[in-house]
Amino acid sequence: MIKPRASTVRDYWTLLKPSVMSLAIFTAFCGFLVAPGTLHPIQAFTSLLAIAIGAGGSGALNMWYEWERDAVMTRTERRPIPLGIIRPGDALAFGLGLSIASVFLLAFAANYLAAGLLALTIIFYALIYTVWLKPRTSQNIVIGGIAGALPPVIGWVLVAPIFSWVPAFMFLIIFFWTPVHFWALALYRKEDYERAKIPMMPSFVGDKKTCEKMAFYALLTVFTSLVPFFMGFFGAIYGLTALLLGGYLLGLTWFVWKRNMQRAGRLFGYSILYLFLLFLSMVVDHLILPKL
Repeated sequence: MIKPRASTVRDYWTLLKPSVMSLAIFTAFCGFLVAPGTLHPIQAFTSLLAIAIGAGGSGALNMWYEWERDAVMTRTERRPIPLGIIRPGDALAFGLGLSIASVFLLAFAANYLAAGLLALTIIFYALIYTVWLKPRTSQNIVIGGIAGALPPVIGWVLVAPIFSWVPAFMFLIIFFWTPVHFWALALYRKEDYERAKIPMMPSFVGDKKTCEKMAFYALLTVFTSLVPFFMGFFGAIYGLTALLLGGYLLGLTWFVWKRNMQRAGRLFGYSILYLFLLFLSMVVDHLILPKL
């Protein structure tokens, strides 16, 4: 047997799930930018760094708990823990340390409400979703989507710790988008999830029924994305972008459902681009045509 190589900084970086972490940071940053009010640049940087650390810490906890499942999935078998490069106990300590530090850092840099929401996000993703929902129900990603939808709310609360419909709609957009995004991946990697005995929707109700549900959530996503424009929170730049991006999301979802489920991988990739460009258009619209 070949002895695993020594772990490196890159291996620990992989534990943070950088692709997931980057999307959380980006949506939090968008929430921060469109919120009314400002923070000192050092305070803003420290706050966003805390959110990044918290997202990475929860990712490490997820990898620690799921490493045995990761080992049987083609998509995840090359992660550091299944390869024996990082020991599970070290990953657990790493994830816990980052998660706890991020909450205290955000409380110090911004406010207790933002820190509390970050703590809720970490607990929901690492404990409620990873430990409880994911291995038990095909609705795992629907309910678990709450964790992924909270970062823009945290970003808003950094500077405006009051209720507003804008972060509420940012939350709902991501919440409704999440099943489309992850069920497309589940279709694309169906055998992986079945080997790991994770009850994703395609294995539970079949591919066609999953696509039907994806179409429903895609429709909810597009409808929800257009409401902030019609309510006057954002202007024409955002409205036109939401319409064009949403139209393509619906068209691609319909195509996967009715014509070619082999294109689910393409839908998965586009869903990431969709969310990125939609939230970017909020920022651009707000900076050019302030509405708040």
